[in-house]
Amino acid sequence: MPSPVPIRRGVVAFVLSCALLLTTAACGGDDESAGGGASPSGTVEQQRLAKTRFVANAGLAAGATYQWIVKPYREGKFKKGAEGQKFALVKAGLAGAFAYNRLKAAVNNAKGDELLSKAVAPLTAGIDKLKDLGTKLRKGEASEADVGAFEDVINDVKDAGRSAGAVVTDQVPSTSQLGG
Repeated sequence: MPSPVPIRRGVVAFVLSCALLLTTAACGGDDESAGGGASPSGTVEQQRLAKTRFVANAGLAAGATYQWIVKPYREGKFKKGAEGQKFALVKAGLAGAFAYNRLKAAVNNAKGDELLSKAVAPLTAGIDKLKDLGTKLRKGEASEADVGAFEDVINDVKDAGRSAGAVVTDQVPSTSQLGG
């Protein structure tokens, strides 16, 4: 009977390779084709759809961040030697890239509603700072400050949405959604 260690290493290598490929794919589209780039002076229907899309994208980013980054970090799953550490780090890396992508789409969606656009505009710099955190998470190099940065940006986006009448609730994406 073959030793389980080489098989386990092979599985981990395969999962990490897939994660790298999928993370790159997850950073793709910006949801402009879905009508998120409408001008704030658009019709009432366009503005309503802009808010709906904003809420959906921001909710997915919030759900992914909490489910696969904040919660496992607080449970100690990213610590060296923790059971399932490598898998938790891979999922966190995917979730980080996914959350960044959905936040960028949400900001683009917000452009279709004047009030929402003004509320979200100051957050773009904070969202841009999250760009490379998915990679840090996947490599196991993320600190408490990095995890806190994700949580802070998500909370700021939720608050901005709430102030513009677009209440964001966490929506945990499926693992297949994380992969693109």
